[in-house]
Parts: sequence; C-alpha cells; structure tokens
Amino acid sequence: MRHTISHNVTDIEAFKTSMLVWAQQFDEAVLLDSNQHASRYHSYEAILAVEGLTGISTDSYGAFDDLKEYQQQTNDWIFGYLSYDLKNDTEKLVSGNYDGLEFPELYFFQPKKIIKVKGDKVEFCYLNMVSDEIDSDLKEILDINTLPKEERKEKEGIKIKMRIFKDEYFKRLKEILSSIHKGDIYEANFCQEFYAENVSMDPLGTFTKLNTISKAPFAAYLKIFDKFLLCASPERYLKRSGNKIISQPIKGTAARSSSLKKDRELKENLASDTKERSENIMIVDLVRNDLSKNALKGSVVVEELCKVYSFEQVHQMISTIACEVESTENPVDIIENTFPMGSMTGAPKISAMEIIEKMESFKRGLYSGAVGYFAPNGDFDFNVVIRSILYNETKKYLSYAVGSAITAKSVPEKEYEECLLKAKAMRQVLE
Repeated sequence: MRHTISHNVTDIEAFKTSMLVWAQQFDEAVLLDSNQHASRYHSYEAILAVEGLTGISTDSYGAFDDLKEYQQQTNDWIFGYLSYDLKNDTEKLVSGNYDGLEFPELYFFQPKKIIKVKGDKVEFCYLNMVSDEIDSDLKEILDINTLPKEERKEKEGIKIKMRIFKDEYFKRLKEILSSIHKGDIYEANFCQEFYAENVSMDPLGTFTKLNTISKAPFAAYLKIFDKFLLCASPERYLKRSGNKIISQPIKGTAARSSSLKKDRELKENLASDTKERSENIMIVDLVRNDLSKNALKGSVVVEELCKVYSFEQVHQMISTIACEVESTENPVDIIENTFPMGSMTGAPKISAMEIIEKMESFKRGLYSGAVGYFAPNGDFDFNVVIRSILYNETKKYLSYAVGSAITAKSVPEKEYEECLLKAKAMRQVLE
C-alpha cells in the first residue's frame, strides 16, 4: 500500500536539484523533468522514482510478454526503459552491430519511493512507509543546498571519437538513397555514434550541465546500478491518459541564432521547408497506422501538424496525433504495437529497420528507445531517447548518437550538418 503526503515548496527548481543529489544514494533512480514547459499533456513538472523493491531486466526475446506479466503482477507504479532493439521482439529482426555500452534490452523497477512535483506542491508517494520516513527524507533533501564537486579526472575534457568518419557516412547515406530511389523505402532514420573509452565521468554533474543548456521538455536522468542515461529529449513517444493516447513525433530541425531577426527567419524557413514537412508527414501517417491497431474505429486524429517549437539549442517541427482506446486495452500491448517509434525508424517501418541495421555501425540500445513509467491505473508516459549521453561506469565507456531522416530529397552534406547540430549540446558538456 502506498502512503501519500504533500508539502508546499517555495523554490521548486532548487528542490529538484537537491532531490536529484539525494537520489544518488540509491542503486536505481529515474528523474523525468519537463523543465516547466507549458503543455496540456504534462502530468507533472517532474517525477522522481528511487529504490527498487522489485525489478525486471531482460534481453529482447519475449520482452514485451515479460513486461506485461510484471506490470500486471505489481499492479503498481513501475519506472524504466525500452531499448530500440526490442524491435527484435516485435518483428523478425536482429541486432548484430557493435555494442560498447551493454545495457539490458529492457529494465523496469517498482520504486519504494516516488516524489511528484507539480506547481508549488511536492507529493511523496511511498510504498510500505515506516513512521516519519517522509519527514526525514524531506529534511535531508532540504538540507542539501549545493551540487557535489565534479569528480571527473580529465582536466581537458573527454576526447570524443567517431565510429565512422565523414567519407564513410556519405557512402552509406548514398546507399540508403539508392534504396529510396528503387522504392524499397520512403524514409530512413540514419544514425551515427560518437564515443569515448576508458573515461571517468561524473554523471550527475554532466546531466545538470546538459539539462541547464537544453531545458528540454522530456529530460530524463536514469541510474541503474553502474549504467547511466543523461537525456535532454525534446520528444514524447507515447502517453496514455485514461482512454486517450497521444504521440508527438519530431521530424524537422533548424539551428537557433542569437539574432532575433535571424532566429525568426530560421524558424519561418523550417515551417515552410517542403522537405522537412514531407519527412514529418510521412511519420505522421506511420504513427496513425500504428495507433489504429488499438484505437477505437474513427478515433485517430491529427491534432497538430508540422508546428515548429523553439528550444534552447534548436527549432523542431512537431506533430501531435491522438486516438481513443477501450478502457480494457492493456497498456503494454499499446506500447508493443507502436514500438519502436516511427520518428526513429522510417517508412515502411520494417524495411527501414532492416536497412538501418545494415548501414549503421553500432547497436543503438537505449538510444532511440524510451524512458518513462506505467501508473497503477494503466496510464503511462514515455519519451524518445535522443540528445542523450549514455555511460557504462564499470566499462568506462561513454556514447552519444545522432541521426537524421533520409528521404529522396536529402542532400548528404546537409544531413551531416544536421547531425552535428544535434550533437552540439552533448559535445559541449563533455569537452
């Protein structure tokens, strides 16, 4: 049984910082932070889950069946992630590329302690609470007033390597274009990895820097023992609220400018760019098809098409697709029928994923997967893991990946520039 107690907090941003510092004592921790972005679809400004009572860690074989059973058995809040390579469970696909990170394909845990932040209220939702535990934890959090000093040993920053170099990137992109011109696919999300080996990094300090310069609406900090995700994602994968399902895919990126006039021009140019709009609309059609597998007949609607939103680092073109489902629809089934998300695969989805596997040089793993939670009532909310740093502390292996959507109108040089633009924030905090 969960016990819930609410407290008023005067400085929410300071509380969130202290709350995350406090969470480092636990082996399992997930923070989901909206960074105060206004949205009718945000349930919380931030939510933190720590200290697993139970958990599930699997490879891709039968992963969704295992998750479904775990979700039903706990009948409680569970937090965790779905890696991109669960595609091998939903379809007859394989992942044979190099994996430097070695994260489990799927990991969820049932937290003993959940802290929800909304407005000026903080809600503590504890499982099997002992007397005065919430008051004691609140005092601990409020007594923290600064971040610990960063422990990174490298004085000159982390040296980043490329898994493939520019010429090889162009060669592989042209092969993808050839497949598009032959009609095998219409669009493919082609990604590349940047990595570092034998590095020591302060995950908390690095996430704080990344989150500060990005202020993304679907930011996430995940710690699973020795494995970390530091995520500044602007994209929602899928949310369920009652009988409503919402997906908000991103396709279309433009740089920001310090000049107000130039910045406005960049935003307007993105909004009217025919290539970027066609990319977005292709994925909207794919998402509509995915949602229709569980949706009530005639309920799939596009609420917003190709709207440009501005974030700290980039302008993004986002669409919102929604549908209604029966209240009896299992939440894991809805996820399975739409996974992986269309914005990170392409169209048609299966053919695009087959080509991605051949052309990419690394196993995506948690990158382009999803982090989020299931609530006891069957609601859920998951982001898309992009603009993220992944770190295996034991192996001392660090990775971040970026990609872009390749269509018949793609210009290789521009696609490469888009990748570097998306990598800017991660490179900045590391180097």
